[in-house]
Amino acid sequence: MVKKLQKMAEKKSASAAGLLDSAFAGTVKDSAQQIWLAGLGAFSKAQEEGSKVFDALVKEGVSLQRKTQAVAEEKIGEVTNRMSGMAGDVSAKAGQHWDKLETIFEERTAKALAKLGVPSAKDVAALSKRIDELNAKVAGLNGAAAAKAARKAAAKTTTAPAKTSTKAPAKRAARKAA
Repeated sequence: MVKKLQKMAEKKSASAAGLLDSAFAGTVKDSAQQIWLAGLGAFSKAQEEGSKVFDALVKEGVSLQRKTQAVAEEKIGEVTNRMSGMAGDVSAKAGQHWDKLETIFEERTAKALAKLGVPSAKDVAALSKRIDELNAKVAGLNGAAAAKAARKAAAKTTTAPAKTSTKAPAKRAARKAA
């Protein structure tokens, strides 16, 4: 009897286990189905939201690129201004040194020419000015002499009648030819 009871208990527990297994399997199957459907929903949601997120990321990237370019251009401008200032300073200093060198060369050349007795540019300019003044005085004197001669000639023609002689012009022409 004990054996029968044991067998019956085993059958009951087996049938109960079978029922439990089939109920558990159904629950697992339903859970797996729900998990699958949740995964599909999440994938669909990610696709919809993904394009929105992608567009937002692109906008943010464009904004960041503009800011970076603005900062880079500002820094380039600052560096350019500094370099221009430094170049200006260097060229000014070089110009000052060049001017000093030129002045020294001119002074030494002028001294050497003065020792040789060569007139300077100032001397030549003064002489040119003096020559122009003398030319003006000579022209004035020539003009006065010509005016005086013209007055004398006019006075002679009005006071004495002119002699007409054919021999006088012939003699003058003969003298010039000889």
